[in-house]
Amino acid sequence: MFGGEGGGNSWLIILIYVALFAVLYFVLIRPNSKKKKQEQEMRNNIAIGDDITTIGGITGRIIAVKEDEDAFVIETGPDRTKMKFKKWAISSVDNVKDAPEQKTKESKLQELQEKRAAKKAAKQKAKEEKEAAKNNQV
Repeated sequence: MFGGEGGGNSWLIILIYVALFAVLYFVLIRPNSKKKKQEQEMRNNIAIGDDITTIGGITGRIIAVKEDEDAFVIETGPDRTKMKFKKWAISSVDNVKDAPEQKTKESKLQELQEKRAAKKAAKQKAKEEKEAAKNNQV
């Protein structure tokens, strides 16, 4: 009489545990592993000249990267104090050198000069075509 009901309850409990594990995986474990992977990639891609913040709150500019020691040297403060840290101590990179949003003055100036040169070339070409058409009519 009770033999058939006990088997159904055990499968239900197993199903609940599997569902609970799946929810925990997608809510806690997976996002945490993605975050760790992004942080490791950020730490591996640091370059000289990047402004960083350490996990202790110290900010500065990287002046040397020592791959053999897995460390870097930053320069901080108005007196240009140099400090050496391990890569795991990086909390965030405040600026990335090759970010498209952060154009330097030189690149903006070069872009402006290229636009002016292209505009000047287009005017010259139009002028030449106008003169060629005028010569063909005569």
